[in-house]
Amino acid sequence: MALASGAADVLEHATIVPTLNEALAPLTMAFAMTARERVLGPPVCDIREAANLSYSHLHTYTEGKVGIVLGTERSGLTNEHIAQCQRICHIPANPEYSSLNVAQALQLAAWELRYALNSPPAALSHDNASYAPTRPEKTAETDPNAGEALASQAKINAFLAHWQDALVQIQFLNLAYPKKLIPRMHHIFGRSQMTNDEVDMMRGVCTAMIKAAKGQLRKD
Repeated sequence: MALASGAADVLEHATIVPTLNEALAPLTMAFAMTARERVLGPPVCDIREAANLSYSHLHTYTEGKVGIVLGTERSGLTNEHIAQCQRICHIPANPEYSSLNVAQALQLAAWELRYALNSPPAALSHDNASYAPTRPEKTAETDPNAGEALASQAKINAFLAHWQDALVQIQFLNLAYPKKLIPRMHHIFGRSQMTNDEVDMMRGVCTAMIKAAKGQLRKD
């Protein structure tokens, strides 16, 4: 608290949870901040692109919630942590020393997010092309799914557990030798920005798969 000059209210209102899974539960888009390249993971963007994506996301989905995930000072983020996020985010820096400490990285990320969220896309595009959103903002005319409530990470996680069970039941997934199937599935569904209706539909598919595997489907 002594070092939080002018920001004591931020610390006082911070919520502390024991796991990353719980922290991400209410979010609809999470950016994993890491300087390390990953062989397997969600799409990669830099922090400025992440800020613009956040602007578009929050202005398209009224119930959307965005978060930045940072790892520990010593070891950073694990592959399991990154699998729970929709994007990998990095800060362009000197390749010879690309890693910043957590406080510096968070400060830069917070500034980029604040700048983007306080500036309408038209102004960003007109004043500085590099700040223009990386994709057009979705509207009812351009995207039939615009305005649908995005599923929270908690709901996505529940679906993924159901999906994994269904794959085991139909003998597509062997938990003793999963290889990279589980993280790949996480990335596929994580980056698709599923709505509540889509999650409910896919859980219905899971239920049907499990019933079929157990011979419980009705024969009409």
